[in-house]
Amino acid sequence: MKNSYILFTIFYLITSCTFKDTSEFKIGIISDCQYCDCDVKWNRFYKKSPLRLQNAVKKMNKDTLKYTIHLGDFIDKNSSSFDSILPIWNTLNSKTYHVLGNHDFEVEEDEKEKVLEKLKLKKRYYSFVENNWRFIVLDGNDLSFYAAANEVKKQQTDSLFLSLKEQDLPYLKKWNGGLSNIQLNWIKLELDKAVNENQKVGFYCHFPIFPIDEHNIWNRTQFLSIINQYSNVKFFFNGHNHAGAYAFKNNVHYLTFKGMVDTEKTSAFAKAKFTNDTIFIEGFERELSRKLAI
Repeated sequence: MKNSYILFTIFYLITSCTFKDTSEFKIGIISDCQYCDCDVKWNRFYKKSPLRLQNAVKKMNKDTLKYTIHLGDFIDKNSSSFDSILPIWNTLNSKTYHVLGNHDFEVEEDEKEKVLEKLKLKKRYYSFVENNWRFIVLDGNDLSFYAAANEVKKQQTDSLFLSLKEQDLPYLKKWNGGLSNIQLNWIKLELDKAVNENQKVGFYCHFPIFPIDEHNIWNRTQFLSIINQYSNVKFFFNGHNHAGAYAFKNNVHYLTFKGMVDTEKTSAFAKAKFTNDTIFIEGFERELSRKLAI
């Protein structure tokens, strides 16, 4: 009897460790660090970004994070800006991911093809899986006047822009961009994978979908026509609108994170804790804390 009890205790301890609930996890989120060695413009204090990023990294490194993601516009302009700010980013203890922003391509023409290499990205849009989540990272510059990768994409950019011009859309600006049909088809494939593997889905992009203003991605309606068919899509996190914004549509949280570069004396960044039914946003400085039911 005693031996049986000992064996049961050992089995319990082993299985408790083996099957420990790992559904909860935390990540770090930063948007629009937007560094350059430039004078202040539009209340953006570009030269303060290195210290702000350094302080955010220190805060992130005090926690155990699955990963930290930057939501685009890591720099404001000039390829040399990457070389100044990346050493700070690389001191993060967690895995790291980047979303491509419009200003990330504000570099010399012959340097644009090197942007992905500098950010250690193999592809302009991609996905990755953590726990029971599929995170889909979009490239809102796929069709754009400043970062289209080839002549075909440039032609598609012209075609999309002209097709929307008569609609008088507030976000049809040349400093925004759109998703190519190839990327839209890829998104659907990713969503189908998530359904088959019983995964929740979160999107990261530089450009917002909601609320509607001058910052949105051009063909947002095409994107929405796809994701609205999937009940497992839970959030869409983005940057670009430095003031921040929030909307809840069709059971999806659309959250725009505030720009780190803005204001003279304050920063903005966040951590997010994922549980089975809630995402808790812990905002720092100007970023708001929120509770997002999923």
